[in-house]
Amino acid sequence: MFGISEIAIILIVVIVIFGAKKLPELARSMGKSARILKSEAKAMKSDQTPPTAADASSPEAAAPRIIKATPGDVTSPRPTAQPGNDTPRP
Repeated sequence: MFGISEIAIILIVVIVIFGAKKLPELARSMGKSARILKSEAKAMKSDQTPPTAADASSPEAAAPRIIKATPGDVTSPRPTAQPGNDTPRP
């Protein structure tokens, strides 16, 4: 399929496009997405009975699922603009 040289070229192109500083953040977000997808697939497998009309009308069926972050998933907040810094100077 792919040899080592082709994989190396693809990695070099990815580093050039995204930059070396963005790669860890990109890998982290891909890991989070894979973890969420895996947990959702597991939840769907555990729901072996198909929903009926009576189940769909219940308030519990309409409630959205909440996915909570694990301690390793939380990233640092981005800095916000401080008041007074965005006003133009004469």
